[in-house]
Amino acid sequence: MPTLSESAIANLLTPYLPLSEIPATLLPQLSTYLDLLLKWNARTNLTAIRDPEEIVRRHFGESLFAARHLDPDTVSLLDFGSGAGFPGLPIALLRPDIQVTLAESQNKKAAFLREAVRTLNLPTEVWPGRVESMPAARQFHTVALRAVDNMTAAIAAAAPRATHQLLVLAGSIPTLPTGFSLKPSLPMPNSAATLLLCAIRPDSPFR
Repeated sequence: MPTLSESAIANLLTPYLPLSEIPATLLPQLSTYLDLLLKWNARTNLTAIRDPEEIVRRHFGESLFAARHLDPDTVSLLDFGSGAGFPGLPIALLRPDIQVTLAESQNKKAAFLREAVRTLNLPTEVWPGRVESMPAARQFHTVALRAVDNMTAAIAAAAPRATHQLLVLAGSIPTLPTGFSLKPSLPMPNSAATLLLCAIRPDSPFR
């Protein structure tokens, strides 16, 4: 039996993603994802948040809020330091038109991501290593960063991979690399501590 009903998940997501924007396939997928995450989290520390409702709000909700504000022309996205799949996996579920790559250097978390991708039947790539170890030619329309250890260093490493934009979920406005301009920040629903930030390359061919 699912940990939370699909209707309960939908209600928890409402501040982040209106019911009218939730596709029919999303709720059963999120229910499966939640149960898998809780099962793995009981033996592997994937996230410090243990309460299912809080996982839906903080992890699923914030990731889907970010997905709503992606450029409609986004074709590829790199989730830098994906952890348990946030924000990349919810983005992949809401926006199947985007080719999502999850980069995670910790072996246990990368193993979970591979299992989640398999269970959810997604074409999502898992890169089991540091972003810096990717071939130099690998680039993405958007690079997303959330809850990484050293945000300034991570943004510096992410910038060369982003042809169009950096999408950052953070508690404060970070220092941006040369060549990016910051759009107005968006406050995260139900959070006084998190902002959604989008930094654009002014010379991007996607503008």
